[in-house]
Amino acid sequence: MKVLKWLVVLGFVCCTFGCAGMNATDQRVLSGGAIGSAAGLGAAALLGAPLLVGAAAGAAAGAVGGAVVDQMHQR
Repeated sequence: MKVLKWLVVLGFVCCTFGCAGMNATDQRVLSGGAIGSAAGLGAAALLGAPLLVGAAAGAAAGAVGGAVVDQMHQR
């Protein structure tokens, strides 16, 4: 249990300071991945599917969606 607490703290620190030097493209891809992950996790929970699979599939789809949105904004 102690290791899990440290991993959670390390995750929060990485999320907080790891996004400092990102450009707009990186931010859109990361935001899309995060939103997609949450949506995939929710869908998997509702459908009774494995949560990890739902989150991974949603994150991948969201990251691609974020990249597409970025390309649209650059035009």
